[in-house]
Amino acid sequence: MNVEYLNQLQEGESCRVEELEISGAMRRRLSELGFISGSAVTCLQSNFSGNMTAYYVRGAVIALRTSETARIRINFTKNCCKVI
Repeated sequence: MNVEYLNQLQEGESCRVEELEISGAMRRRLSELGFISGSAVTCLQSNFSGNMTAYYVRGAVIALRTSETARIRINFTKNCCKVI
């Protein structure tokens, strides 16, 4: 089984959040921002250095560091849930 993480999503691709592999305050923060199991997420844009990426989730645009998105497991199917 090939496990995929949010940091692997390319600009314009969509997915659904499967699980947060993080704990504590960061897990709570991500959950409050809408990164919960089943939420549709679309990758909008990465910055030049590639360490920050903007995502559209639950009606908001959220920028996250690659270190954070590398711990958000996703269920990816091409065009599974285009939300914008």
